Amino acid sequence: MANLEVNYLGLTLKNPIIVGSSGLTDKSEAIRNLEQNGAAAVVLKSLFEEEILLEKEAMLSQMQSGGFLYPETVDFYQYEEAPKETTMDYLELIRETKKQVSIPVLASINCMTAQQWTWFPKEIENAGADGLELNLFILPTDMKRSAGENEKVYFDIVEEVCSKVNIPVSLKISYYFSNLATMINRLSTTGIKGLVLFNRFYSPDIDIENFQLTSGSVLSTPGDLSLSLRWIAIMAERVDCDLAASTGIHDAPAVIKQILAGANAVQVVSAIYKHGGEKIAEMLHQLGSWMDKHGFSSVDQFRGKMSQVGGDNPAAFERVQFMKYFRGFTGDEM
Repeated sequence: MANLEVNYLGLTLKNPIIVGSSGLTDKSEAIRNLEQNGAAAVVLKSLFEEEILLEKEAMLSQMQSGGFLYPETVDFYQYEEAPKETTMDYLELIRETKKQVSIPVLASINCMTAQQWTWFPKEIENAGADGLELNLFILPTDMKRSAGENEKVYFDIVEEVCSKVNIPVSLKISYYFSNLATMINRLSTTGIKGLVLFNRFYSPDIDIENFQLTSGSVLSTPGDLSLSLRWIAIMAERVDCDLAASTGIHDAPAVIKQILAGANAVQVVSAIYKHGGEKIAEMLHQLGSWMDKHGFSSVDQFRGKMSQVGGDNPAAFERVQFMKYFRGFTGDEM
C-alpha cells in the first residue's frame, strides 16, 4: 500500500490534497465531511482585509460612544450592526473546526496593503489555526504605479505578518508580474513557508444583449491546469519554500502531474463543487493505484521527477511558442 504522506509548510499531511479557500470551507460541519472524504488539510474561506478594518472602526466608534474604559472589553463586545462575516465569527470558526477535525486548518486573509489590519494574524494564531495563507493579488492597472511599487506591497505585507506570528505563513499569488520567476524566487526567501501558484480571481464578461458587465466562469476547468503546471515545474527546487499548485486540478492525473512537476501539495475546489466531497476519495484511490503500478512507495519518490531541473527536456516547460507542436496541426488529432 502506497504511503501518501507529504510535508507542506512544516506540517505532515496524510496526503497531498488540500481543499482550497472557498464556500466549501466556511462551516465546521462541512469541513468535517471533507476530512471524512480524505482531505488532508483545509484553507478556510478568506476573510477580507476590508472586513477586518470595518469591524475595527465600528468597535472603536462604539467604544468611544459607549463609555468603554478598558481595551480588554473589545474581546467580549459584540455590536449589532457588524459585517455579516465578522472577525469574531472567523476566530470562532477556527476554534470550532479545530475541535471537530484532526487535519490542519489554515486560515486565509485576502489582502492588498500592509496597513492597519496586520494585528489580526496573531488573533488567528491564538485561536488555534495551524497556518495562515495570505491571498494577495494586485492587478497592475494603475499606470501611475511602477512594477517595483506594486511588488513592494507583497514584501511589506509578508514582513509585517511574519514578524507577528509563529505559525507558518504561505502566500497565494497571481502570475501578473513582469518577471515572474524572479519574483517567486525573491518571495520564497522572505520567511514564508510556502507559495501557492496561482490564485483565481474574478473574470469579467459582457452581456452583448443587455450591455451589462457580468461575471465569467467562477469555477476552473481541467484546461486551466497548464499555467500552474508550467510554473511549478520551472520553479521546483529553485525556491526556498514549499510550492502548492492551484487551479485546474480536477482528477487524479492532474494531482500526479503537479507532484511530478515538483509540487509539495495541491489545492482542489472546483472539482468538489462539481462532484461533491466524494471526489477527494476517488482521486486518492487512483493516486494510490498509480503509485503501486509504477513502484512508488511514497510521494517523495516521484515528486519533481518531471520538473525542469529533473526532466529530460527542461526547455519544453519554457518554450511557449506554437512552432514545435502546431506547425503540422490539422485538427485530426482532436
